[in-house]
Amino acid sequence: MKNTLDFGAVANRYASLLELCCSRRPPSYSLARTIHAHMIAYGFRARGHILNRLIDIYCKSSNITYARHLFEKIAEPDIVARTTLIAAYSAAGNLRLAREVFAGTPLSLRDTVFYNAMITGYSHNNDGHAAIELFRDMRREDFRPDNFTFTSVLGALALIADEEKQCQQIHGDVLKSGTGFVTSVLNALISAYVKCASSPLTSSSSLMGAAKKLFEEMPKRDELTWTTMITGYVRNDDLAAAREFLDGMTEKLGVAWNAMISGYVHRGFIQEALEMFRKMQLMGIQLDEFTYTSVLSACADAGLFKHGKQVHAYILRTEGRPVPEFMLSVNNALVTLYWKCGKVDEAREIFNKMSIRDIVSWNAILSAYVNACRIEEAKSFFKEMPERNLLTWTLMISGLSQNGFGEEGLKLFNQMRMEGFEPCDYAFAGAIISCAVLGALEHGRQLHAQLVQLGHDSSLSAGNALITMYARCGVVEGANCVFLTMPYVDSVSWNAMIAALGQHGHGLQAVELFEQMLKEDIIPDRITFLTVLSACSHAGLVKKGRQYFDSMCDFYAITPGEDHYARLIDLLCRAGKLSEAKEVIKSMPFEPGASIWEALLAGSRIHGNMELGIQAAEKLFELMPQHDGTYVLLSNMYATAGRWNDVAKVRKSMRDRGIKKEPGCSWVEVENKVHVFLVDDTVHPEVQAVYNYLEQLVLEMRKLGYVPDTKFVLHDMDYEHKESVLSTHSEKLAVVFGIMKLPLGATIRVFKNLRTCGDCHNAFKFMSKVVGREIVVRDGKRFHHFRNGECSCGNYW
Repeated sequence: MKNTLDFGAVANRYASLLELCCSRRPPSYSLARTIHAHMIAYGFRARGHILNRLIDIYCKSSNITYARHLFEKIAEPDIVARTTLIAAYSAAGNLRLAREVFAGTPLSLRDTVFYNAMITGYSHNNDGHAAIELFRDMRREDFRPDNFTFTSVLGALALIADEEKQCQQIHGDVLKSGTGFVTSVLNALISAYVKCASSPLTSSSSLMGAAKKLFEEMPKRDELTWTTMITGYVRNDDLAAAREFLDGMTEKLGVAWNAMISGYVHRGFIQEALEMFRKMQLMGIQLDEFTYTSVLSACADAGLFKHGKQVHAYILRTEGRPVPEFMLSVNNALVTLYWKCGKVDEAREIFNKMSIRDIVSWNAILSAYVNACRIEEAKSFFKEMPERNLLTWTLMISGLSQNGFGEEGLKLFNQMRMEGFEPCDYAFAGAIISCAVLGALEHGRQLHAQLVQLGHDSSLSAGNALITMYARCGVVEGANCVFLTMPYVDSVSWNAMIAALGQHGHGLQAVELFEQMLKEDIIPDRITFLTVLSACSHAGLVKKGRQYFDSMCDFYAITPGEDHYARLIDLLCRAGKLSEAKEVIKSMPFEPGASIWEALLAGSRIHGNMELGIQAAEKLFELMPQHDGTYVLLSNMYATAGRWNDVAKVRKSMRDRGIKKEPGCSWVEVENKVHVFLVDDTVHPEVQAVYNYLEQLVLEMRKLGYVPDTKFVLHDMDYEHKESVLSTHSEKLAVVFGIMKLPLGATIRVFKNLRTCGDCHNAFKFMSKVVGREIVVRDGKRFHHFRNGECSCGNYW
């Protein structure tokens, strides 16, 4: 009898100590371990509730492995131990082991709390279907659900509900169970209706109506009730109803106001969001990190730097000793505000002063450098980052590709995969644009195939990148195929396809596509007009181009920028309407910049207007004294007119100012390797064979009427020497290499950094006829498709 009493007293003592461990927040793991060690040292064999208490503490202290070890030592674990272990595994995201414990528990031991633990595990781990199925099993086995069951089941339903009847069925179960008066259950039911309302298969108004009816019938509402309703209306784009609910609240709950502000920000109603923020201040509603981050995001998106800076000052003035979590999210928003408003260095200062940072902080400042095109600094910063996630890699890959570092972008994409990151559609888009920059068609096709295999082919961003890639690699048919098969297109897709057609000389088709875009009620933006004006310019569609330019202001309230005026002047100059171009320049509401004078200089050169060309060149010398293109164009004008003394003066001026002409180079892809040729190339290992084959081709071309056009030799020399110089142009060498190396019948695709010369253009027409192959050449301005002695540009370029 004495031993029994002693055991009971000792057990109670241990139980009391373990209760003390549990009462602490968080549970005292180290103290529990000490008590457990004491039990083992003194030979105390814990049973029942003490083992359960130990298992509970170990689980809550993230030592699930040892908790499982204790569990397995129990001959017949009771339902409490089993439930505790299931909850721990679920909290750790290990549903497999949770399900293993659940499945190993006899039906006779199970109870409602046990089922609740497993259902909650599924729900919290976003497996809504499994949670609903287990709930049905529970009902079939005659276990009575309680309010906790329904709260978890409804949370799971909110993850997957896409039909109204799914909500109605569980709503009926709630009413039958007698839990229809419990606030937590009703909140969960309202949340399910609200989230189901976002499904494209349902009627949003019907489901929000059901949620509103529940709300009105609730005997008691709490903060979550109001917030759920307001958030529901916001998510379903009914901001007016959301605001009506907010204004009808008796309590001024900060969470609800935050939801409303967030809704305004996401819908682009910036002024409304800022007005609500001011009202919160005036009414004394508690502002928290969610309030500040939403308002700062609004200022960042709208470019309202002064407003954002005022909010920043208000935070510094009113938040005396904010907790680290508060300052982390607010500082992240501030970094984004400053860089989006062009204050990259100030954003870096905020970043440097942050006491704690997370991956969001690092990605925000990386975005700053990437978007400011400060790529060298971005690369350096990327290397310093202590951790990277998929967004980090995607930002850097996209930044490299969009700033002309295509080769580095592809290398980084491959490195990301080697480090175990599965690329998302945005990462693929960056890599595909890198292929566009390089003209690496075969690599781009491989990425396209991988997109399809991984199920990303329906992605809008990847689809738009593919349109650009195929277009810039000379396969406009491939771009059009992607455009036509995309499940969803936006204005970016239309812009990319219009640009593709224009660049490839299909000006009429580009205009037709633009007209189709308007018929489908897609509102054109400033980029759309840039693309369609370029298409009109390349095709000589002067009347259409003027009409579209005028419509920007008249119909779409878009004020033309300097880039639009430059496209219009280019259109007029190409068509020889130089006087009209001069009148447009005079009528501009701002001083003409470099792009305007460049367009005028290029047009003057094409049409031999020396006086106007010199005038444009002088303006460019003032604006961009170090830009080589102006000197080259002016020199070429003098050379065409035979004014060799003036050519010499221009070249001397370049030498005196230390300006070097960008060397012309061309490249062609053969067997996944890019071969680069320079003018008068002597470096490429097979260049002599190329020269020999070119001689043979020229002989065949002469029989068809080809005569080298020596006016494109911009040096004063004898005729024979001029012919020899023409044969060393980099694009000729690249095309001939492609003819030699690519399979019979394959299209030759060559890319050049500068505008191709008139003699090369003429030569490729004859060459395409001699070899019976299509030759595609992309120069610095556009594409030329040579087929059977003709070019897609119709000699208008």
